[in-house]
Amino acid sequence: MASVEVIQTNAFIKAYKRLHDNQKDVVDEAVGAIVSNPELGEAKKGDLAGIYVYKFKCHRQLFLVAYEYAPSTRVLLLLGTHENFYRDLKR
Repeated sequence: MASVEVIQTNAFIKAYKRLHDNQKDVVDEAVGAIVSNPELGEAKKGDLAGIYVYKFKCHRQLFLVAYEYAPSTRVLLLLGTHENFYRDLKR
C-alpha cells in the first residue's frame, strides 16, 4: 500500500493540544481509521462540499473530525465536539 501523507491544519493542531492524553489516544485511533479508509466519514454538501466529517465517541462524548482527502493525502481540518463545529468549519 502506498504511504499516505497526513496534513494537519492549525485549527486541528490547536484543538488536539487541548485534549487530555487519554482523549488523544482515541483521536489517534480515529485518525488511523480515516487514513486507512477515508470514506468512513459523511460527505458534506453545499458550501462544505468536498469535506468529510467522521463522528466517534470519546469517553461518552461525541467528537467530530473534519477532513479532506486525495489518494495520497489526508488533510485534517478540524476536531471538536458538535457545538459550533460547523460554524467554525465554515471559517
